[in-house]
Amino acid sequence: MDYKPYSPEWHRYRYLKEAISKYLEDYEETNVIVEDILSILNERSDAAYREYEKIKDISDWISQGQ
Repeated sequence: MDYKPYSPEWHRYRYLKEAISKYLEDYEETNVIVEDILSILNERSDAAYREYEKIKDISDWISQGQ
């Protein structure tokens, strides 16, 4: 990828590249890498769902005129 140096995209790519490189340097098994990625995605999904539920509760409460 050819991102402008120090742009948000450049930093994002660099961080991902460094993380993947660390897994490979540590000779981690493929299933460990995949499980870690899925775990991170699940954590983000769960946090997003909790935020949605909180916003929905507030919205419902407001809609009911309370």
